[in-house]
Amino acid sequence: MNTTPPQQRRPLSRRTLLLGGLGGLGALAIIDAPTAIALTRTFDDPPHAEPPTPSAAPLTGHTDWVYSVAFSPDGRLLATAGRDDTVRLWDVARRKPVAILPRRADLVYSVAFSPDGRLLATGSFEGAVRLWDVARRNAVATLTGHTDLVYSVAFSPDGRLLATGGSDDTVRLWDVARRNTVATLTNHATNHAAAVTSVAFSPNGRLLATGNFDDTVRLWNVAHRRTVATLTGHTSSVHSVAFSPNGRLLATGSADHSVKLWNVARRKTVATLEYAIGIESVAFSPDGKTLAAGGFDNMVRVWDVARRKTIVPLVGHTHFVTSVAFSPDGRLLATGSRDKSVRWWPTPLTQ
Repeated sequence: MNTTPPQQRRPLSRRTLLLGGLGGLGALAIIDAPTAIALTRTFDDPPHAEPPTPSAAPLTGHTDWVYSVAFSPDGRLLATAGRDDTVRLWDVARRKPVAILPRRADLVYSVAFSPDGRLLATGSFEGAVRLWDVARRNAVATLTGHTDLVYSVAFSPDGRLLATGGSDDTVRLWDVARRNTVATLTNHATNHAAAVTSVAFSPNGRLLATGNFDDTVRLWNVAHRRTVATLTGHTSSVHSVAFSPNGRLLATGSADHSVKLWNVARRKTVATLEYAIGIESVAFSPDGKTLAAGGFDNMVRVWDVARRKTIVPLVGHTHFVTSVAFSPDGRLLATGSRDKSVRWWPTPLTQ
């Protein structure tokens, strides 16, 4: 357990990057109450012991770290954002850039498409949340309220709400049509504030999950605007949260070198997938059968959710993997990295 006082582990300023510690060798541990089973597999196997990595052609264009990737609901576009102050749109079929949204002198940490694909939301270094008209490629609204960088943005399944989480220790819920804040959710129940690194709505829109710098995951009742559960077990900051398509599982990735799977109804951990190094991003495939996780070892590991086993490690990036996203049809996995590239991986992936 990290014994550093919480106030010392909070981001010191808007120039504090979302980072976790580097670690040694890793193992895969499966914990399923009431029984516990441990399977160990070190990640320092010789190269020939690893299954082959499918080919992945990098998309180049960003001139600095890529922080976020997201597919449009119809799967035709991929949005990417990064430290070069740009948001780029790519034609998925042709693997070609189609637009660079008007540049702002502001790092972009996160991107998300609305469910109808008409809007793109972005969260930035300076705390601005912008809504973009995807067809016209222009900003239609700037949502102000956060006082520090915005790590994560997510639309509700019906597209009426936008959730944003930031380094100012708050989650904001916005009315998309009216462009105003309808609620500000804070972590006062823990007696200390904590930056919010990731937000995700459940498939039915009733719950909002948030990852936090205080090592916890919170579940919020969206209608009542209150916390219904605080999930504990991680021992360092939680960088990414993602619901399974059926809403029964929640995946969380942490700087403590692990991915945890939680039973949402029971609010319990059902599996811990341990790594050699910290995790930056997690995503379920559309059918919920696989989970992708990218982190500080420059690789993406794809897991069989039912068997809790690695299907294949994806090697190609040369720096931290910051974001992972499956296409809506499940045939592609997109990954963004600090090596300034975006890569495509064909799915399903097999050993």
